[in-house]
Amino acid sequence: MNNIYDVIILGAGPAGLSAGIYVSRAKLKTLILNEGTVGGQVILTHEIANYPGVETTNGFQLINTMKKQAKDFGCTIKANLNITGINLLNKIKEIEVNGSDTYKAKTVILALGGKPRTLNIPGEENFKGRGVSYCATCDGEFFTDKEVVVVGGGNSALEESVSLAKYVSKLTVVHQFDHFQALPYYVEMAKNNPKINFIMNSELREIEGEASVKKVKIENLSTGQISELNTDGVFVFIGYSANIDKVKDLITLNSSGEIVVDNNMKTSIEGVYAAGDCIEKRYRQVTTAVADGTIAALSASDYLMNFE
Repeated sequence: MNNIYDVIILGAGPAGLSAGIYVSRAKLKTLILNEGTVGGQVILTHEIANYPGVETTNGFQLINTMKKQAKDFGCTIKANLNITGINLLNKIKEIEVNGSDTYKAKTVILALGGKPRTLNIPGEENFKGRGVSYCATCDGEFFTDKEVVVVGGGNSALEESVSLAKYVSKLTVVHQFDHFQALPYYVEMAKNNPKINFIMNSELREIEGEASVKKVKIENLSTGQISELNTDGVFVFIGYSANIDKVKDLITLNSSGEIVVDNNMKTSIEGVYAAGDCIEKRYRQVTTAVADGTIAALSASDYLMNFE
């Protein structure tokens, strides 16, 4: 049992790191495994101004602080690896990495995060990385003095539009409804920016170009009329779907493909908990992910107290 971890956490975003902080501080032998860069989606956020107790920060800084806290409490973090096998059904759980290394634990916390939703329209897949993007922080500078389209009407879409406006010459927000889902604060910021224009009650139908994006086709949902708009890029901010591909055949999901948990973040499998953007929930914020991770960690700690 000396080679078995008390807790393995899959995912190193805010939920996973928060869980890591709590369980490692409780002197539990803890390992975080992450397939990409530590931080998840929040690392792409250029400004966080609503995290309690912190006036303003960005995703990169916040995650680095959380990562340091977890490691200082004794948590081991391994990132940029490929999870090739997961066995959650036995009492001792097993996680295979890179097709060779196997890690064992008494309990597992799934903090798998989410991935950007796509438009699923002609041209989107072809022009990924050549004008189609899902990250303003990553790619905004590439569109300096160019024209871009942003798809979406929630907080992220409008906040990222304001961020992109620092670089581009013109930005057009295309939204499927005649009103925004974003908070009034974000709507006001976007509407007050002279570079940002709006096409409402409309959807993109096709992305066209040659070596890169050149134009989009837009359908007005009221009239059915198709128009064309010249653009150098398309940024898509229409939400995220749970990143559950690795566990979708192992655990109970809801109809939206999200992991079902109870109030204690317990999943359908004994000794397995889940937290963050991969679970069934309405609100997806850094603060809610941190809360989920905290609850999952405390629940896992209670479970381990009676582990035999």
